[in-house]
Amino acid sequence: MKFNSKICLAFLAFALAAVVSARNNNIVEEVAWVIGDEPLYKSEIEQTYQDMLADRVHIDGDPYCVVPEQIAIERLFLHQADIDTVEVAESMVMAQVDQQLNYIINQLGSREKVEQYFRKPFSQIREYYATNMRNRSRISQVRNNLTKDVKVTPADIRRYFASLPEDSIPFIPLQVEAQIITLNPLIPRQEIDDIKARLRDYADRVNRGESEFSTLAILYSEAPEGMRGGELGFMGRGQLVPEYAAVAFNLNDPKKVSKIVETEYGFHIIQLIEKRGDRINTRHILLRPKVSDKDLTAAIHRLDSVRTDIIVNKRLTFDEAARYVSQDKDTRYSRGVMVNPETGTTRFEMSQLPQEVARAVAGLQPGEISQPFIMRSKTDREIVAIVRLTDRIDAHRANLADDFQTIKSMYENSRKQEIIDEWLEKKIQDTYVRIEEGWRGCEFKHDGWLKAK
Repeated sequence: MKFNSKICLAFLAFALAAVVSARNNNIVEEVAWVIGDEPLYKSEIEQTYQDMLADRVHIDGDPYCVVPEQIAIERLFLHQADIDTVEVAESMVMAQVDQQLNYIINQLGSREKVEQYFRKPFSQIREYYATNMRNRSRISQVRNNLTKDVKVTPADIRRYFASLPEDSIPFIPLQVEAQIITLNPLIPRQEIDDIKARLRDYADRVNRGESEFSTLAILYSEAPEGMRGGELGFMGRGQLVPEYAAVAFNLNDPKKVSKIVETEYGFHIIQLIEKRGDRINTRHILLRPKVSDKDLTAAIHRLDSVRTDIIVNKRLTFDEAARYVSQDKDTRYSRGVMVNPETGTTRFEMSQLPQEVARAVAGLQPGEISQPFIMRSKTDREIVAIVRLTDRIDAHRANLADDFQTIKSMYENSRKQEIIDEWLEKKIQDTYVRIEEGWRGCEFKHDGWLKAK
């Protein structure tokens, strides 16, 4: 049986809320399990199961066996967290909560719609997520403490790989390594002046009381949150780009609008909603300068000349061009080498690359350089790029020569899981557990739940 501990833990808080509601309404609860001195009620199991169904979480096995065992496991970890006095920084918890709630508000459109969806006041939703994040972090710390001393040697990895059945050796899809040079098309001064004039007009209308900032954001902002009045939700300084944060955290009057702020995303005006400790909630209106076809064409011609100087004229190498020509701040000082943010390595599966880059490298052989192409940057601006394919690793069964890091990670994860499983087996043996009749006929993942009488 397989478990999704994060999902189950997330839904546990709502299940507990259902129990409290039932108690308040004098509903007699059926106890399914007792773990230590804590009862596990049927309503908690039912609520968790229904929420998992609604979220399309796959349950491998009988849910009335899988779900209560998973809740019991979470309680054992939390009990150990109490013993070890594991604590989490409340500021970190609330930052994660705000980030999650901001995402949900962005998806559903407003706080009111979030309350309608969950059928709970926003304060209760916030507390649910806070409990979830707090528990998840404490459990993660317990697991990390248990496995922190795991160390592996190359000999361990070779023995582990040799012991794997052939059908357990992972299939590695096609991967590539690439370098990139990007160029930002020139933005005419008049375009920037026009945008600043529009933003000054919006700010004046709000400051004079003629318009609501949120209304103008809905009508004119080019940011994704524009449709909810430009509201970003509570964020810490580190979650905002530096230029935005420097202005936002100096605002004090919610009725006034900031000066114009330029960031890598474009030009903003900002309105303070509320400060709460080291976090701030603001609205903003974002306008992005438009790139003309003429300027895009000019940037393409420039990169085409750079490509010719590399391939034909041999005046410079791709590495040199990346350093002196590229405007990609993430790669220009590392020879243009692209790093996969998901793995931290230089290898990408094709699906992990930006679509435009994937199309550009698809027909290249190692060492070849693409024609210039237009792509969207991480800040959603149109830029021009060329890429050099440095390596192509065809799809294959994993092997030690090409996939050492992948196999190393597999072995480390395997060792850590063994340690966790051993700890759980002992914890179960040492903990009072009673499973009521009607809940006992299960093949549990872990032994020891059913105690001898």
